[in-house]
Amino acid sequence: MRVAILGIGSIGGVILAGLADTDVELVAISRGPTAQSLASEGLVIHSPEGVIESIPPDRYVLVDSESGPLPDHLVGSCEAAIICGKAYSTPILSQIAHEILSEEGVAVSVQNGMGHAQQISSRLGSLRTLGGATTHGAWRDNGGIHWVGRGSITIGALDGAPPNEISTSLMNALGNASLSPIWSDDISKSIWQKLLINIAINPICSISGVRNGALLKNDLWEQSQEVLEESLSVARASGIDIDGSEMQNLLVEVVESTSENRCSMLQDLMAGRRTEIESLCGYVIRMGEGLGIPTPLNSMLMALVKGVEMSSHMD
Repeated sequence: MRVAILGIGSIGGVILAGLADTDVELVAISRGPTAQSLASEGLVIHSPEGVIESIPPDRYVLVDSESGPLPDHLVGSCEAAIICGKAYSTPILSQIAHEILSEEGVAVSVQNGMGHAQQISSRLGSLRTLGGATTHGAWRDNGGIHWVGRGSITIGALDGAPPNEISTSLMNALGNASLSPIWSDDISKSIWQKLLINIAINPICSISGVRNGALLKNDLWEQSQEVLEESLSVARASGIDIDGSEMQNLLVEVVESTSENRCSMLQDLMAGRRTEIESLCGYVIRMGEGLGIPTPLNSMLMALVKGVEMSSHMD
């Protein structure tokens, strides 16, 4: 099986490193300094158990997405494409997935936020698109990928169908990579759960400049709980059957398992990059407006994060 990883940030790096220990052929799609580093030095990953592993550049085929058209020999060459890039990169990543996948190949989005799978399916078709979410925790610096919390990768068909042959092969590959794949018959609920967890963690940790575990140690926890409840009300009004106590338990579990993690939004702010706040709090705000549900906490968090974004580009 040949699998393309589109976007080698922290989670993309974890998936690439995991699959590198299997017999899967790999294509890594990246850009800029990350692509240059992957081409010259490979990928260094620090596992949750403290083991440091180096993935050499010859273990994967690297494509710099900014270098021009996809090489001819890679067009239609992959059975699966795992899309890990930023939410605002979804249109271009969908195009790359369309080009690199075989006619029966499937794409799965494990990106933060909502609506990405639907966006991808408009390019590939719903039968070739899978929704996904992950609770693995990781952050990236010049020393490589720091995989600080083992979680799972939940995948499912948009119409609730069982996995086909290629999806089953992908699930087996992720299992062999020790990435704990789970097939969901209700992937919309799974993606909403991930969205709610991200909203309860990422903006607050990013504004405060703390790692995930700090949420449980001070008054930030109350703020996290309140924004979770507000976002839950929108999810339920959208027709998603989510139990509040279940979400509370899941939030504690994720915070504890990723306690040493700097969430992706904090990493983006520290690096002066654009965040995905529009796909997190912004999505809940837009859904709330359509349903007549006020979302003042989400609105405040988005405004604050956007303010920090702006400050990084001002003298």
